[in-house]
Amino acid sequence: MIPELAVSEYRPRIADDLLASKLAHAGAVEIRGPKWCGKTETALQVASSAVMMQDQDMREANLRLAKTKPSVLLRGEKPVLIDEWQDAPQLWDAVRFAVDRERRVGAYILTGSATPHAKPSHSGAGRFSFLDMLPMSLSESGDSTGEVSLRALFEAPEDIDGCSHSDVETLAFLVSRGGWPWAVTELAGDAGLETAYDYLAAICERDISRADGVERNPQYARVILREYARVSASQAKQTTIRSDIRQRGTELSRDTVDSYIATLRKLYVIQDLPAWSPSLRAKSRITRTPTRHLCDPSVAVAALGAGPTSLLRDLPTLGLLFESLCVRDLRVYARALHGEVLHYRDESGLEADAVVSLRDGRYALFEMKLGAWEIDEGAKSLLKLSRKIDGDIMGPPSFCAVVVPGGYAYRRDDGVFVVPITCLGQ
Repeated sequence: MIPELAVSEYRPRIADDLLASKLAHAGAVEIRGPKWCGKTETALQVASSAVMMQDQDMREANLRLAKTKPSVLLRGEKPVLIDEWQDAPQLWDAVRFAVDRERRVGAYILTGSATPHAKPSHSGAGRFSFLDMLPMSLSESGDSTGEVSLRALFEAPEDIDGCSHSDVETLAFLVSRGGWPWAVTELAGDAGLETAYDYLAAICERDISRADGVERNPQYARVILREYARVSASQAKQTTIRSDIRQRGTELSRDTVDSYIATLRKLYVIQDLPAWSPSLRAKSRITRTPTRHLCDPSVAVAALGAGPTSLLRDLPTLGLLFESLCVRDLRVYARALHGEVLHYRDESGLEADAVVSLRDGRYALFEMKLGAWEIDEGAKSLLKLSRKIDGDIMGPPSFCAVVVPGGYAYRRDDGVFVVPITCLGQ
């Protein structure tokens, strides 16, 4: 029996098609991502039966069955959804065994908002496929027109067309509200701003201790997340983060800080952007430190105790969080193209805020600029980097783009696209 959805309206997600594709070739699919990002609702659109591990009416019975006879929990009509499976890690191996025995595709969907502390005995290779989800992109939440398709940009169009009336004030609201489905579909106006604060409280006061059974101090978790928010969209080293925490008056050991950060990664709260290592025409030392990002810019806003009004008074911080919002959306759109998002920076300071790299070798370079006066600077930087890449090995970039908050989408005379994030889509 499928439980009713927690929200009154399901908005289609880009992950819908990805899930259908994975169910067509794998016995089981695990959907991973931060809590509240919509994993369960997406899975329920295709599941025929469900085991909800956090249903308090059935929790104790389900946990006992998972330990004594987990196959009972897998008997529902296929595909069976097992929600928050990490609460009973034994279910992973039970699903793997069932896939081997049944030899059918699309039989099981597992969702998880944390990496389980007790690792299963088998990786699931050959039986499981994996789908990563994030909170809603702007096109999914209806805040982007979607007129400019990332897929179409890779086809090298001569021109693009799109217009968004969003301004910096609108952007400050979207960064603060985030892409949480509950905030998007159920709450209006400023009420939606509370969801990120609630998420932060749930992570710091409960989930960071439940993740591996180690009791952790909620205040320490908030301090560490606040510092991570301050270095959003930068290549701050973890040693720098620890040092800044001490300078702000909180004495935490290296092991403590590292442990909290590791657990926040297990909860998919911290999702850094790895470095891209292209082949260059001339030797240059590339920064390997990842760019620091949280799963949604609204988490950083909440960790800083901020909101749209305070961000408008602090444009440098808004600019960094705008970059985080763009990275979130690019990650969502790139996954539909079987691509990944990385960043580039070298010893000369030359950088690309984001690089979308596809499996077939194509790639694109992005700079994010909050103000229209910065577009020329961003375009010049991207073109300089594209000339530095060894085209004989890598090929030229499919395109370069400067992403801005709103306005018109167009192709500059130098070939660089200018794309409002509120026009971008899959």
